[in-house]
Amino acid sequence: MGDVLADAEQHVGPQIVRLTSADDPRVADYTQLTDVHLRKVREPAEGLYIAESSRVLRRALEAGHRPRSFFLADKWLEGLADVLAAHPDVPAYVGTPDLLEEITGFHLHRGAMAAMHRPEPVPVEELLVGANRVAALEEKRRSRIAVLENLTDHTNVGAVFRSAAAIGVDAVLVTPQCADPLYRRSIRVSMGTVFQVPWTRIESWPADVALLKEAGYVVAGMTLGEGAITLDALVAEDHENLALVFGTEGEGLAPDTDQVLDRRVTIPMMNGVDSLNVAASSAVAFYATR
Repeated sequence: MGDVLADAEQHVGPQIVRLTSADDPRVADYTQLTDVHLRKVREPAEGLYIAESSRVLRRALEAGHRPRSFFLADKWLEGLADVLAAHPDVPAYVGTPDLLEEITGFHLHRGAMAAMHRPEPVPVEELLVGANRVAALEEKRRSRIAVLENLTDHTNVGAVFRSAAAIGVDAVLVTPQCADPLYRRSIRVSMGTVFQVPWTRIESWPADVALLKEAGYVVAGMTLGEGAITLDALVAEDHENLALVFGTEGEGLAPDTDQVLDRRVTIPMMNGVDSLNVAASSAVAFYATR
């Protein structure tokens, strides 16, 4: 371990910073990570997000995202030596487990963390063009995208992204009030697939449904409302380009959204079950319409 540490320090030189105080202003990016309300405002405003665990931060780097700093205990230096060597200008803040817990508010047990520069958002129109291009390159006749309307639970957002990646959804759009896909819990639940699936935030919703239709997408909202067709019926229509819209937990799709949909779709339930969790229903819908 001593040789590994010496080797890492030789590569990154003074960029390994030994922490001695939780009040060190250089680690402000990592303070109060357990305060969800604070962090979901701070991180976008400050142009950052937190990649939690060595696996997740590696996936972020593989996706081309840029680190601001690394944050870890000594025992994780060996496993991250190659990453530190590849980013010699990025500081790596190293401290005892107790000190790191005092700074973040929780015990770090998934490896290193990193504060990452938040990528610039992609315009919706550009993302839609990219989704169609991906479908063409992969020789798929169909293009499939998902729209997440005002989901409030970061766990659900992360789970939807994981299903989207696994089943081959081309892109994800999130509405202005939807939970942040780059919040650390969303990233963790998604297993880092938020870095794989192209996504962006819609500026105006549901007005921007028009952009989806102009790009050739049939816009289908998942709903329990009366008059909806079944998911099997939607599949039978065999649309070339399909956008699946998922409403917020509990309330479902907003009335204004419901009025501008091309299709209203339901997954029939049995045995007295009234509905599926949005993460489960998205997986079912993605697979059925793939």
